[in-house]
Amino acid sequence: MCGIVGYVGQRQASPLVLEGLKRLEYRGYDSAGLASVDDVRLSVEKAAGKIAVLEARLNGRLPRGSVAVAHTRWATHGVPSDANAHPHTDCGGTIALVHNGIIENAGPLRQALERRGHKFRSDTDTEVLAHLIEQHYSASLELAVAAALQQVEGTYGIAVLSTKEPALLVAARKGSPLLIGIGEGEHFVASDAAALLQHTRSVVYLDDGEIAVLSPDGYRVTDLHTEPVEKVISVVDWDLATVERGGYEHFMLKEIMEQPESVRTTLRGRLLEDAGGARLGGLNLSDDELLAVDRVVLTACGTSWHAALIGEYMLEELARIPVEVEYASEFRYRNPILDHRTLVVAISQSGETADTLAAVREAKQRGARALGIVNVVGSTIAREVDGGVYIHAGPEIGVASTKAFSCQVAALSLLTLRLGRLRALSVLQGRDIVRALARLPDQIAETLARAPDVERVAQAFAHVHNALYLGRGYNFPVALEGALKLKEISYIHAEGYPAAEMKHGPIALIDDNMPVVFVAPHDAVYQKILSNVQEVKARRGRVVAVVTEGDREIAELSDHIVTIPQTIDLLTPVLSVIPLQLLAYYIAVQRGCDVDKPRNLAKSVTVE
Repeated sequence: MCGIVGYVGQRQASPLVLEGLKRLEYRGYDSAGLASVDDVRLSVEKAAGKIAVLEARLNGRLPRGSVAVAHTRWATHGVPSDANAHPHTDCGGTIALVHNGIIENAGPLRQALERRGHKFRSDTDTEVLAHLIEQHYSASLELAVAAALQQVEGTYGIAVLSTKEPALLVAARKGSPLLIGIGEGEHFVASDAAALLQHTRSVVYLDDGEIAVLSPDGYRVTDLHTEPVEKVISVVDWDLATVERGGYEHFMLKEIMEQPESVRTTLRGRLLEDAGGARLGGLNLSDDELLAVDRVVLTACGTSWHAALIGEYMLEELARIPVEVEYASEFRYRNPILDHRTLVVAISQSGETADTLAAVREAKQRGARALGIVNVVGSTIAREVDGGVYIHAGPEIGVASTKAFSCQVAALSLLTLRLGRLRALSVLQGRDIVRALARLPDQIAETLARAPDVERVAQAFAHVHNALYLGRGYNFPVALEGALKLKEISYIHAEGYPAAEMKHGPIALIDDNMPVVFVAPHDAVYQKILSNVQEVKARRGRVVAVVTEGDREIAELSDHIVTIPQTIDLLTPVLSVIPLQLLAYYIAVQRGCDVDKPRNLAKSVTVE
């Protein structure tokens, strides 16, 4: 769920892992800690709160030693506190362990260990692992970790060190991302490559059920039965500059402003104007296999789920294929009907979302073909699906997703073109879509140039406690996404609805204190949403409208408007979402919120 960084080598380890940990602050966390071994002495320091609190406690006196682990925790078991922060240690003070994930059978394991005399000092599930490894430790930390993990149910990404083997670091993974960084006479372990880029770009991604043993001289990977596993070294293709703010006040604003280029990158080399189609070689599916698909299931969580809803509209309208959109968190628990003619498409920025990964595995187990639309190359979903589309949005550091959403919608439009041209979409229709996609990056830039207009709207509404977001057709999911962004970073309660559903309950909330945000470009349902705006104004509601440039009717009824360029209906969400991203951002800034690290949230949700 949060950050792990470990180091073994010749250098002093504590400054390196603490520096790496700071590069993972964007993931969201509530406590931090550090452990290192100097000869046979284990030093552990941890604190509830931000890394700055931990640093203040250390007061410049970093523990010495050439092997260390550090962690930022997002609470699952036990409140944020010094005692519950990681690393956790065993009874003898010889083992320190950091952990992402959830140990589902922690209760019975804890009871069994307590009966054997183990004393616990925290409320966490993680501490069970430290004591379990101690219980199995005789001659080898690697064997003790392997034996302990064979008793564990749940998910984990762990890094473990011991005073008994002070030049060794052991890591293991199941359901929570972990990778090895390869250096000269030194090796790293981390939950995210961003922690290591200052030192190496050569990485090995661990798969579920694998253990890595790292020393200054090398590394090896085994399964839980200590059988060797051959791994491929990957090279991270982005550099440190891409995870810096680059002069922007916040990562979120930087990433909003990067959308012209990120969408251009998603589309690059994939548009076929003459054929009116899209080139998607990564699907690993022939035309015959695609034609054999009689149903598509899109599964995702959060912002990616909103992108999936837009994909449903696209695919059904233009490819004429039945589509269902499933919350990944519900998908595998409701006995879904899947077979070899079902195409399951998993959408995830990180490629590590636990619920979405579980949905992929369920789909494949039931005989369906699984594709992924992901951003992070080498992520678990990317490795486990049969094929897919990388969106190539670049690293997204802000917890609230922005550029990944627009790139996911662009990728779904490419998938629609690919399937549509095999089915119901004519070459002339396809060419119109291809041309509109080619114009899209420049139109995004035009929309972003109107950011000052959005900032003025934000000044008028930064004090509100509730907001309603309404849209129809392709822009109903955009209303959901706009409401989510406001909730995530400004802590204002907001709800998104199909505009016509307003009459079935939410209209009771409307008064002059409740801003209503309409996503109302000039599309096929324009006249219908115009009627909804009139209904709100008749009840003295305050209307903010995102409209197509040149709009007169809705503009005259609105208290505030932000305009977007004209495009084809299915691409309006990529433009209409941008003012809503900016609105949430500027309101959060004016309210003094921590935009990049909103409370209680984590960037990559790797627990169920």
